[in-house]
Amino acid sequence: MNHELFIQSEILELLKANVPLQAILGDRIWDTPPGEAGHPHLTLGPCESRPAPADGDSVEHLLTLTVVSSFQGTEEAKAAVSAIRRAVNDARPENDELRAVSLSVRFSDVWRSPAGRLTFAVLRVRAVTEPI
Repeated sequence: MNHELFIQSEILELLKANVPLQAILGDRIWDTPPGEAGHPHLTLGPCESRPAPADGDSVEHLLTLTVVSSFQGTEEAKAAVSAIRRAVNDARPENDELRAVSLSVRFSDVWRSPAGRLTFAVLRVRAVTEPI
């Protein structure tokens, strides 16, 4: 398994298994949302990967997670950000080939759309993976 697929699948698994996040999003956590995605939902966006500077076999990843809420206010999106942060920060997923040696939310931003019908939350997650 390559590093990019590993970290993507592990983050999605962590989030889907998180009970507080399920209470907010239900099962609406996707790599790519279906055509008629309900609200609120979370999608995995761009993932930037590069060799980690300290070790030739490690890979550093920057992943973007986006929450979309139709709740009238920012509370739902902010609650999702908090649940995501608690689920991701310091988790150490691994499989038979790879493991995450560092995993954390580095940035989050929450805002209402100009029309005011949707609220967006974007999180930037940093991960470092290495072979076992």
